[in-house]
Amino acid sequence: MPPLKALRAFEAAGRHLSFKRAAEELCVTASAVSHQVKNLESFLGFDLFVRRTRALSLTDAGSSYHAFLADVFARLEAETHQVCAAYGRGIIRLSVPPFFAQELLMPQLEALQSVMPDTDIRLVMQPSLMQSHPAEADLSILLGPGDWPELDAVPLFRRRILTACSPEFRKASGIRRYRDLDGLTLIVHENRPNSWTNWARAVNTAPPRAGKVLRFDSMAAVVQAAAQGLGVAIVSWPLSERWFERGDLVPALGDRIHTDEHFHVAMRPGEVQREDVLALRDWVVRQFSRDT
Repeated sequence: MPPLKALRAFEAAGRHLSFKRAAEELCVTASAVSHQVKNLESFLGFDLFVRRTRALSLTDAGSSYHAFLADVFARLEAETHQVCAAYGRGIIRLSVPPFFAQELLMPQLEALQSVMPDTDIRLVMQPSLMQSHPAEADLSILLGPGDWPELDAVPLFRRRILTACSPEFRKASGIRRYRDLDGLTLIVHENRPNSWTNWARAVNTAPPRAGKVLRFDSMAAVVQAAAQGLGVAIVSWPLSERWFERGDLVPALGDRIHTDEHFHVAMRPGEVQREDVLALRDWVVRQFSRDT
């Protein structure tokens, strides 16, 4: 039998015709997907893809094998769900961006427990910019424009951004105008390296000239650093709303900018047959859908 990891990598790469998008779905690197596919080709003894500089296409053999595998995986998933429904305790796998989980979902877990007492919920944290539904997830919270024709996605709320800092930092720095940011410490999310340039374009001003830049790999760390008075950050609204309510953060300049990104709760169309998944999806919509 060929390795299961290699089969999953090939199925995802063949569906997307992209190692990068397959890697995002499987939560691995593109090189890992490419390596798994090469291992499978060595095992089979023939090429599955035609590799070009900027394009990936299936060979005739690859197309035939991919169609077979897609059917096998679909049948395996369906049979697994049926067996679990008949003999096992219900479990739903929910994939969520870390800051969304920390700020919105975790405070509501007790309410969720009371609504679904007989179902186990497995929370899996995914990268905050991940825009594809993980293969192993039943439900996921995705951030993007909503262009997922292969998914059943319900919008929750629009992502806004604003500049924020601690009350003490704003008082000490005397921020009043956009140009007052020049020379200050700016806090940056590594996954959004152009955030300050994009912010400046949105408010029609020149990008600030930072005195120092602090970079973090999570939104939670960005918000925490701003609350500790280390500098000015661009934070997400309404995800960071509790930090403002507690007084840990204040708006630095009174700006609040609409983005073209929305948070969505998404599932594959086939999951509509599972009452527990639908119940959780509807609960998420009731709890977190808002007009912002």
